[in-house]
Amino acid sequence: MSAPVLSIITIVYNNVRDIERTMRAVLNQTYPHIEYLVIDGASTDGTKDIIARYKDQLATFISEPDKGIYDAMNKGLKLATGDYVLFMNSGDELYDPETVAAVFASGADADIYYGETEMYNENWESLGQRRHQAPEKFTWESFKYGMSISHQAIYIKRTIIEPYDLRYRYSADIDWIIKATRKASKIVNTRRYVAKYLVGGVSKQKHLESLKERFHIFTKYYGLLPNLFNHMVIAGKLLYYFLKHRRTND
Repeated sequence: MSAPVLSIITIVYNNVRDIERTMRAVLNQTYPHIEYLVIDGASTDGTKDIIARYKDQLATFISEPDKGIYDAMNKGLKLATGDYVLFMNSGDELYDPETVAAVFASGADADIYYGETEMYNENWESLGQRRHQAPEKFTWESFKYGMSISHQAIYIKRTIIEPYDLRYRYSADIDWIIKATRKASKIVNTRRYVAKYLVGGVSKQKHLESLKERFHIFTKYYGLLPNLFNHMVIAGKLLYYFLKHRRTND
């Protein structure tokens, strides 16, 4: 079987500080079969000038107004032609230059590959592993106790994905991943760190609105009563996590 082509899509708007770091992490991959698409929302802060330096290494670069991050992501999906799709938005990074090669070496012809994520603050200092660790086995039900896999750490076969549902402004990625996972027959845990995630995105800035959307999404897939019970479990785990770390820091 020939090596799969990975479409990596970077969405950016006015992020001159971080865009080059994200792009270099993609362009420095040792895996040769990468189609790189950068979708800019008509930035005005110099971001476009930085992207233009690497234009010859990009499969696609567009800069135009959009209706928000998920509208921009849908533009990228329409233009992607690879066997798999990965979103690596501005500010985030592939974990190291061997990441993509290691992902595809972890199993043959999966519908989905996933791994672990390391968190970083705005000064690009490591905050360690996400509180929600990637599950040993991932199914469409794995999100019922929280988003256990980050958007930057999941590679999905293009034939099983759908456009993002633009009714959701902050959590459409959760809905998108669940939809794809329900169609997946083979899901491979790479058992390695695959992404570095810059904390403080839109879903964090609009945390309450994001939580409301997540509750609606989880209710749609898991049912109202199970979702209410699951959120009680989530609250208990969150309380235990903070109490445990408070004792550690005392």
